[in-house]
Amino acid sequence: MKKNFLDETDVKILSLLQKDARISIKTISEKVFVSQPTVSARIDAMVKKGIIKGFFTEIDNSVYDNVIKCYIQIEVSPSHKNELYDLIKNTPQVIECDRVTGEYSLILKMVFKNTVEMDRYINEFQHYGRTKTQIIFSSIVGYRGVLLD
Repeated sequence: MKKNFLDETDVKILSLLQKDARISIKTISEKVFVSQPTVSARIDAMVKKGIIKGFFTEIDNSVYDNVIKCYIQIEVSPSHKNELYDLIKNTPQVIECDRVTGEYSLILKMVFKNTVEMDRYINEFQHYGRTKTQIIFSSIVGYRGVLLD
């Protein structure tokens, strides 16, 4: 859909930013063979169009003692969803939340300092419906961005 708005230069810029959000405009300019003002203008345009949604730094969860990473699936009735959505949006332990098809309505990716904290949130979510929790032992592939080819 949005790819129609992108030319080859935009795709190259996105690819470089996705690999390293701290890359300098100068370096992008040299790698893409366009001027620095052009790179800057293109990045600004992609931000304004919503193609670039933000610039992020991935932090090792264990730095803040968030050693338990898990997925929590929640089956929620339509009458409770807005209240639950507000709770989820205001829960900093939720690092990602998606509405999904299938047996459950939502899947949350969360981090916790310990199982006591995790249990407290699971109990809170169970007020809105059935839950299923999967603790992540390790990640084979971390976030690697959008496929741009």
